[in-house]
Amino acid sequence: MRAQETKKTIRSAFIGYGAAFNMGKYHHDLMSKAGTFELVAACDVDRARVEAAKQDFPGIRGFASPSSLLRWGEFDLAVIITPHNTHARLAVQFLNAGKHVIVEKPMCISAKEATDMIQAAKKAGVMLSTFHNRRWDGDHLAMKDVIAKGLIGEPFRLEVGGGGYGHPGRWWRSDKRISGGCLYDWGAHLVDWVLQLTPGKVKSVTGFSQKRVWHDVTNEDELQALILFESGAVADVQVSHIQKIGRPRWRILGEKGGILDPDGRESFRVVTDVQGIPAEMQVKHYPGRHEKFYQNISDHLLKGKPLAVTPESARRVIAVIEAAGKSAQLGRAVPVPYE
Repeated sequence: MRAQETKKTIRSAFIGYGAAFNMGKYHHDLMSKAGTFELVAACDVDRARVEAAKQDFPGIRGFASPSSLLRWGEFDLAVIITPHNTHARLAVQFLNAGKHVIVEKPMCISAKEATDMIQAAKKAGVMLSTFHNRRWDGDHLAMKDVIAKGLIGEPFRLEVGGGGYGHPGRWWRSDKRISGGCLYDWGAHLVDWVLQLTPGKVKSVTGFSQKRVWHDVTNEDELQALILFESGAVADVQVSHIQKIGRPRWRILGEKGGILDPDGRESFRVVTDVQGIPAEMQVKHYPGRHEKFYQNISDHLLKGKPLAVTPESARRVIAVIEAAGKSAQLGRAVPVPYE
């Protein structure tokens, strides 16, 4: 894809402006820091949300359907902020129309959907990315740096998880048909972090699910993914809504040391070896830099720089999560496609 060298701004449209977490405004706030994006339109099936977007951003156009937005067509980038099961269909629709596309995480529900999206982007010669903004979380950046500097040696076990004990909520994020399952929401960040910290291909995934307490929703109460890499390293990723006693946010074991982060808040403990002498330290989380996602999008589209969150890397996340669910149903480890 060629950079838009003659353009200085990227005209952007939001597809979906739901009230949940006010994500549309958050995307805009990050875009604004890059200084090269112009929000020109918002689209939502709920007219009240279209009006809310127009109040938040006076002067933008409002649309009640993706097709009407496309008929207008005066934008370069579509940012899709809708329920998970709509991502693939909407992305392909806009990609086929020659628009660059960013989808909220998770990229989609299945690896096949991700591949359809990638093929549509390649055919149209446009950009496709996923909003994996948490690659720029402060704890992840600091851990990545500690590992890159060799302080704990090569990691061979990574454990990360989240959740608690409580009803997951009676809305679409708890509906497996729409959300994909309990690992697709926060789990998409957790799996992406693990894949960023562990080099090499994934050999297989073993999944374990629990459905014991919240029977009025269709998501799993808990889903655990054990990811085996070809190097022999193992990652244990877990999201649970039925854990009354939690576990550390992060535990990473390396050949010469380890990392322990109890809660993901301010700092983590590093145990290492300095010239044969055992040593410990507290490493503060780096400042979070979520705005770098959109700065990279801008640099990619306007200057031709490499894309940070490639669609292939986002597909890996989906393939691992999908494999975990499939494994839990089959009761055995399964391979991961496209590795």
